[in-house]
Amino acid sequence: MQTLLVIDGNAIVHRAFHAYPPSLTTPLGEPINAVYGWFAMLIKVLEEVKPDYLAVCFDRPAPTFRKQLYSGYQAQRPKMADELSGQITKLQEALEAIGIPVFGIDGYEADDLIGTLSVEAKKQGVETIILSGDRDLLQLVNGQVKMLAPIVGITKFIMFDGKTVKEKYGVEPSQVRDYKALVGDNSDGYPGVAGIGPKTAIDLLAKYDSLEHLYEHLGELPEKIQLKLATDAEQAALAKKLATILLDAPLKLDLKDCDIRHFTQDKVLDVFDGFGFNSIKQRVGIFREEKSPDKNQLELI
Repeated sequence: MQTLLVIDGNAIVHRAFHAYPPSLTTPLGEPINAVYGWFAMLIKVLEEVKPDYLAVCFDRPAPTFRKQLYSGYQAQRPKMADELSGQITKLQEALEAIGIPVFGIDGYEADDLIGTLSVEAKKQGVETIILSGDRDLLQLVNGQVKMLAPIVGITKFIMFDGKTVKEKYGVEPSQVRDYKALVGDNSDGYPGVAGIGPKTAIDLLAKYDSLEHLYEHLGELPEKIQLKLATDAEQAALAKKLATILLDAPLKLDLKDCDIRHFTQDKVLDVFDGFGFNSIKQRVGIFREEKSPDKNQLELI
């Protein structure tokens, strides 16, 4: 089956920004370490995964619907460094120059766009591999969706399928949002049920499967846990809404635009030359040459 690689643009550019020294600059002296690291990771993943299609999703600066649901959502996150925000613009311009489709919609997080693209890909008979370090996206993993997550810098990865998620985190992919509803999420700034920690949440979900089913059987639980769950019932329900990735964002997946054959060596080299990326220019053989005698030749080698 053919494969669509969907990249969580923000998550990967943040990781690249911290993986490479700020001394990496363009010929004009502008910081470019995050963009360099992003493309270095892209090439490595293309070499290993060999997808047929490629797309990238980014967050937009406009507030999302989650902020409207809960004013404290992501409120504690530090402001993005100027050295990074300017590079995100450069990265998006570079992707546009190469022709790689970029998705970003006001009011939606990149997670929602990734979730929607995975559903649309399934409808078109294509499997999805998500490239991200954001563990929230593990809830999307199923028989036709896997997630590739960096674990050391930008060179080592772990591929998550349903079995790997369960082994590593103790819950099924479909239970990730229920787990977060119980324990909350410090990085996104919302609470779950006070006094319910990871182990208790895993045990409860192993028996009752979902938050809703758990509350239907509240009377079966020990009195102390009953009280905690009853006290924070509304809070838990809100947390689950905040944790749930949407699968119906207003976008359309056109696989023709995402075809890896469109992203040729000449386009990539033009971008790399502009940034002064001499050291990774030697690896552009992963993309096909501009002039090919056979339109059907294999594009990834």
